[in-house]
Amino acid sequence: MSTQTKWALDPTHSEVGFKIKHLMITNVSGSFGSFTADAITDGDDFNTAQINFTADISSINTGNEQRDTHLKSPDFFEAEKFAHLTFKGNGFTPTDEVGEFELNGDLTIRDVTKPIKLKVEMGGIAKDPWGQTKAGFTIAGKINRKDFGLVWNAPTEAGGLLVSEEVRLNAEIQLVKQA
Repeated sequence: MSTQTKWALDPTHSEVGFKIKHLMITNVSGSFGSFTADAITDGDDFNTAQINFTADISSINTGNEQRDTHLKSPDFFEAEKFAHLTFKGNGFTPTDEVGEFELNGDLTIRDVTKPIKLKVEMGGIAKDPWGQTKAGFTIAGKINRKDFGLVWNAPTEAGGLLVSEEVRLNAEIQLVKQA
């Protein structure tokens, strides 16, 4: 009989980012500086893991203060009203690739919750020099920002749009097994 194992985020070895097309010709990258994640597994088996993730919208950083302020405004995240985005994972499904999984879950941005699928590559489980057991994951996915009420845009001279609807998500997450 396996026992439930709790895992907590190792924030110094984790990062959460995104990319979005600007003028449809280049990508602008951003990240969240403040976020939490945890998981509950059966033993060390992540196949049935319950996963929770929360990012602080006010910690968004694209390297441009004016753009970050706009992203926090009602045009996008409306950070004063909706301080966090959340993800609740509800199932790892192994793919045909060894060590790769599909993670299904519910993403909530503003007051909109939608199911999404993320591609997860499990880096493995290892003990660090201080005796802590860590699990590492590389996560990638895509969402349509309009599905979550992030609808602001502006037309360009050529008739296109300033900002793409598709947002690519990428994260490196390291979890620490809790005693």
